[in-house]
Amino acid sequence: MEGEEKSEEVNEDFICKKHAKFFRRSLDVLPSVYSSLDTSRVTVAFFALSGLDILNSLHLGICDYDCSHIAMTYTALASLLILGDDLSGVDKVAVIKGLKALQLPDGSFQPTVDGSENDMRFIYCACCISYILNDWSGIDVPKVVQYIKKSGSTFCALASLVLMDCLDSSFATKELEQVKRWCLFRQMSGFQGRPNKPVDTCYSFWVGASLKLLGSFCSVDFLSNRDYLISTQATVTGGFSKWPGHTPDALHTYFGLCGLSLMKEPGLREIHAALNITQRAADHLHQLHEKDANR
Repeated sequence: MEGEEKSEEVNEDFICKKHAKFFRRSLDVLPSVYSSLDTSRVTVAFFALSGLDILNSLHLGICDYDCSHIAMTYTALASLLILGDDLSGVDKVAVIKGLKALQLPDGSFQPTVDGSENDMRFIYCACCISYILNDWSGIDVPKVVQYIKKSGSTFCALASLVLMDCLDSSFATKELEQVKRWCLFRQMSGFQGRPNKPVDTCYSFWVGASLKLLGSFCSVDFLSNRDYLISTQATVTGGFSKWPGHTPDALHTYFGLCGLSLMKEPGLREIHAALNITQRAADHLHQLHEKDANR
C-alpha cells in the first residue's frame, strides 16, 4: 500500500540501532562529559532505560546512587517499572513520609530535606511518586493546585494536574485554550521553550507532551518537527543533541525519541505523556494497582 511504502521511506534516516547503542554505553559508563551530573546518575540511567524501552531495545542494567533526592526517587521508581519490577521491595511508607517532609507551606516542594531551590519540577516529581505508589497522603493536594495556578512551568504543571485528576476543575475552558495557543505558537520548525528562544530538541517533548495532555497534539506540524529532530541526530555515534551539529547527550537523546514517539514514529513504543515513561511501563503499573485493589 502507498501509505506503508511511505512509512518505510520516512524511517530510513532514523538511526534507531545507533541510538540504542548510545544508551547502552551511557548505562555501562557515565561519560566524562557528564561528570557534573554524578549526583544525578539515577536520572541519566532513567533516560537510558526509558529510551531503550521506547526503542523496544531494553537491556537490563541500572546504576544507583545513595542520595535522597525527590527527582532521583521519581526516576528510580520509573526505572523499576521499566524493568518490570513489582515495587514490593520499595519502602513505600518511608517514601511517602519523605514527601511530607519536603512540601513547603506554599504547596511547593524542595528536593532534599537539607533545603534547596523549590519549583514546579519537584511538584511534578512528587505527583509522579504519589501516582506510582498509588498513595496521595504525602501531598497536600489543594495547596499544590493553588501553587500551580499562581505559577507557570507548562509541562510540569499540566502533567501534575493530570496525575492528580485536577486539570479540568482547576482552569476554565478559556484558560486552557490560551495555554494550547501558547504551546502551538512555540513551534518554529521544532519547538522553542519560550518566545525568542532557539528551537531545542527537548522541547519537542516538553511542549509536545503538553499539547498531548491538552488534547491538541494533532495540531502540530509533524513533518517540520520531525525534520528538525532528525537534523540533531549524531549519525556516527548515535544520540541526539540540543542543536544540529552539537555533541549528543542522554537528556536530548531521550527527549528526541519521546518527541518522535508522540508523532508515532514507526518502530518506537508509545509513551505515557504525563508519567514520561512508555505506555507499556505505565500499563504494568496499572496492573500492579489493580492487584493491590483486589487484595
